[in-house]
Amino acid sequence: MMDSGNRQQLFETGIQSFDRLLGGGIPRRQTLIVAGNPGCGKTILCSQVAFHAAARELPVVVATVTSEPHDKLMEALSGFSFFRREVLGEKLFLMSAYASLKKGAKEARDILLHTVRERGAKLLFIDGLRSIRDLWQDEAMLREFLYEVGIGLAAMDCIGLFTTEYPIDKLMALPEATTVDGIVSLAVIPKAGRRMRRLEVVKLRGRPHLPGEHLLRIGPEGVELIPRLETQVPSDKDFVPTRVRAGFGLPEFDALMEGGLPVQSTTMLAGSMGIGKTLLAAHFAAEGARQGQKTLFVSFFEPPAALFARAQRVGLDVKAELASGALTMLHQPPNEAEADVLVHRILREVERQGFQRLVIDGLTDLELAIADPERRRTFLAAFSAHLRMAGVTSLFTKEVSKVVGTELDFSDTPIAVLGENLMLLRYVELGGRIHRVLSILKMRDSKYDGDLREFEITDKGIRVLAPIRSAAGLLTGQARPIGSSFGGDER
Repeated sequence: MMDSGNRQQLFETGIQSFDRLLGGGIPRRQTLIVAGNPGCGKTILCSQVAFHAAARELPVVVATVTSEPHDKLMEALSGFSFFRREVLGEKLFLMSAYASLKKGAKEARDILLHTVRERGAKLLFIDGLRSIRDLWQDEAMLREFLYEVGIGLAAMDCIGLFTTEYPIDKLMALPEATTVDGIVSLAVIPKAGRRMRRLEVVKLRGRPHLPGEHLLRIGPEGVELIPRLETQVPSDKDFVPTRVRAGFGLPEFDALMEGGLPVQSTTMLAGSMGIGKTLLAAHFAAEGARQGQKTLFVSFFEPPAALFARAQRVGLDVKAELASGALTMLHQPPNEAEADVLVHRILREVERQGFQRLVIDGLTDLELAIADPERRRTFLAAFSAHLRMAGVTSLFTKEVSKVVGTELDFSDTPIAVLGENLMLLRYVELGGRIHRVLSILKMRDSKYDGDLREFEITDKGIRVLAPIRSAAGLLTGQARPIGSSFGGDER
C-alpha cells in the first residue's frame, strides 16, 4: 500500500492498470517518452491520460507537431469513453507547435514553456518527436531541446509525455533515450496469425515498476493493460495447509481421499476423451454449492445448457444451485483470447463474488492460450498461488491424448508438477471389453488410497467400485489378467 507521502509525489494517469505498472503513477516533474511503431496505441494511451487529468481539473496542454488539423485528432478520439468534449479549450488546451518548430529549437521551447506557464498546466503532451527529428535533422539541437524543455517543466511541476514512432531497439541508441526520465515501449507482435499488443516500462527514474512486457488491449474505453500474472504473485510463506476436505459428493470416491481434496489445494484430473472428467468435475462443483461454498465452473468449449443436460441424464441436477447463485457457470470459448485475459477475468470474478471452489474444464485450452510456451510453467504457478491465497480449492481437467497405450507422461503439463494433487481416469481393454479405471497418483501432504478402482457411469450417476486385484498393467491401458475375472468377485 502506498503511503500518502509517496502518493503526493506521483501523477496518477487515471488508468489504474497503467499506474500499477508504473509503481503507482508517473513521478512528478519527470518527462517520459512513449515509443513504438505506428498503430500500436501511443496516441490513444497519452490522450487518455490527458483527458483523465483534465477531468480531474488539472490543466493540460496537448501540442501537435504536424500540420494535421486538431479537429481530425479529436474526431479520431471521440469514439472512446474517456473523451470529454466539455474539457476542450479550458482544461485541455490544443496547440500546434509546427510553425515554431520550423523556426528552431529555441522558438519551439519558448512557446511550449510559455503556454504551460500561462495555463498552469500539470501535463504537457507532445505528439510526435520523430517529426521534430525529421524536421531538424540535427541531433544536438534535439538533445538540447528535450533537455531544456525537461528542465522547464520540472521547474513548473509539470509532467511531460512525448510520443515517438521508433521501436525500442532503435530509440535506445538515440540521444532521446538518455535525455528523458522514463521510457515506455509499445509494440505489436505478430504470432500465429494474430497481432498481439504489448507494453513495457523500459526505464523509470526513481520508481520500482513491474518489469517485462504486459498485455495491452484497445477497446471502447481506451487502453486497458493486464499486468503479467508472474510479476504480482502473492506471498504464501505463512500459508499452512488445512486438514479440511472438499468432497465430490460421491461417498466411495471421497473415501479414497479421507473426505475429499484438501481445501485451498490445486488438483489436476487427467483422463481420456469421453471418460467422464467433466462429469466428475461437475460433481465437485455441485457438491461445493450444496455445502454453501460459492463455486465457479469455467468451460472453454461446452455451453452450459449442453453440460447441464448431460449431467441431468446421469442423475446430477444443478438447477437449484444455479438459481440460488451458489453455482456459477462461465462459458469462455478461447476465440484466440490470450491466457492473461482469461485468467484476469477469472480472478476478478473470484475476488468480486468470493468463490471458494473453482473448476477449469479444459486445461489444454488454457495452456495453448499462453502465447509463449516458456511462460507456461511460471504463469500457471502464479495462477495457482493467486487461487490458494484467495482461499480457493481448484480442480483442472486435462485430456490425455491417447485413449489406450503405454505412454503416461505429464512432463509437458506444468500444473501436474506444480499442483498438489494428481488423479488419472483411463480406459483399459481386457477380455474384449473396455473398462473405466481411476487412480489417485499424488496428494501432497495428505493420506490417500492409491488402489486402482474401476468406476461406472449409469443413469444413476458415477459409482466407484472395489479395488482391482485381478489384472496388472492397468495404467498403461493394456491390462493383463491375473485372476479369472475382471469386474467380478475376485477384485
